[in-house]
Amino acid sequence: MTNIGAEDIVDGNQKIILGLIWTLILRFTISDINEEGMTAKEGLLLWCQRKTACYDDVEVRDFSSSWNNGLAFCALLDIHRPDLIDYDSLDKSDHRGNMKLAFEIASNEIGIPDLLDVDDVCDVPRPDERSLMTYIAYWFHAFSQLERVENAGRRVEKFVNNMHGAWDMQNSYERRVKELLRLIRGQREHWKTSSFEGTYKDAKEQSYQFSLYKRNEKRQWVAEKSDLAALLGNIKTKLGTYRLRPYDPPQELSPENCDKEWEILTREEHERSQLINETIRDIKNKLRRSFADKANDFALTLKTLSLAISGLDGDVEDQLDHVKKLNGNLPPLDAFLDAIAELDQQCAEANIEENDFTTYTLDELAYELSLVKSSISKKLAFLDNQMVARNMTNLTPIQLEEFESVFRHFDRDSSNTLHELEFSAALASLGLVYDEDEMHQVYVEVCGANRLSQNAGVSFEQFIRFMVSVTEDQNTAEQVFQSFKEVADGKPYVTELDLRHSLIPDEVIEHLVKTMPT
Repeated sequence: MTNIGAEDIVDGNQKIILGLIWTLILRFTISDINEEGMTAKEGLLLWCQRKTACYDDVEVRDFSSSWNNGLAFCALLDIHRPDLIDYDSLDKSDHRGNMKLAFEIASNEIGIPDLLDVDDVCDVPRPDERSLMTYIAYWFHAFSQLERVENAGRRVEKFVNNMHGAWDMQNSYERRVKELLRLIRGQREHWKTSSFEGTYKDAKEQSYQFSLYKRNEKRQWVAEKSDLAALLGNIKTKLGTYRLRPYDPPQELSPENCDKEWEILTREEHERSQLINETIRDIKNKLRRSFADKANDFALTLKTLSLAISGLDGDVEDQLDHVKKLNGNLPPLDAFLDAIAELDQQCAEANIEENDFTTYTLDELAYELSLVKSSISKKLAFLDNQMVARNMTNLTPIQLEEFESVFRHFDRDSSNTLHELEFSAALASLGLVYDEDEMHQVYVEVCGANRLSQNAGVSFEQFIRFMVSVTEDQNTAEQVFQSFKEVADGKPYVTELDLRHSLIPDEVIEHLVKTMPT
């Protein structure tokens, strides 16, 4: 400040002293206030206007009358420290009360010196501009400091949040990598400890479970591995953005170690797939060979039986004994065929459609067995019939051949027996016709009570004996009566004409006419 000397201060020149004080205030309190390159006064006024612009009851135009109702001070408090004042509840007409409240809060809560009294500003037509500027400058510096502290706090908060977010991301990365590695190692251990039962069903089930693993767990792990790689990249980017210390995962959780574990999993997965496929192929080949071995053995047995039957020679008794022994070998063949059928079912379940180890199928073997059974059954019947025929000396060979041919023809099921309808048809084919009641009676008598109770039918021997009884010339009363009855054609008497129709010699007819009663 020019034009001032020590003597002015010693002499108490108030004007000079006040001017000096104001200069000091401008230099050290107000001059550093700068808003958009304006002067200190203009900058301070612009700061006040901006802070109070959102309050309808406040209009700051200067550092004089714009402040005398106290609302501008209350607005500055509310905009910076809303926790200290409830602006909306103020009585806007209570100028002194609002001013006093603002000064007390500024002094007690914020630490702004009491440079002014309420009377210095309130209800004064034009408060002193320089005094107000000096006082408001203290408010500016106080709130600027507060804003700097708040800004610093926000930066610290932002830093902590970023650090916390980075730490959370790191913890998440490590936790998820540990879980992924645990699942991978668990799956590998499961493959190592699992075994096959040796059945196609078990191998196919393990193949199905392996397919489920590749569709579900494997795909989830692939996605998780990709997400973890992206997460680690984001962590490094975030730390680099905020210039924080770089993050390097522990060695066992590093991407390199994860890739190594993944390569092991991929290799063992391939080995598992090969093992399952080889097991299924081995089981199928084993089933093929098992079926083929039994089928070939079975076919050889049938061939041996067929050759034994066709090569029979010698006495009837010896042949019959041999065939009976062959017939005794048939029941085990049924059990043998059942075992082959079980293997055939297992082959069908294993989707085996071809078998290079044999040419036989289950149907073919079953059919050939039925042929062997039929051959043995027919051979037994033939030999039994031959034994019977050999004992029937009262029949001519032609008769015996005819009766045997008829019996075999009507023996539809090759059981070497004739049931009632078959028996009736056989007799009718030989010219022996009876009415229904007579036929039933004849069948009952020929069959016998024992065989009739068992529904066994008429045997070949019974059939031949019956045919002998009705064809052999015997002089029993029953046969003679039956012969006369047939000559009379059912009439209760016989005429000479009936006798001549029966081609009886004339001398016999003349004898009968003379001796028979009329």
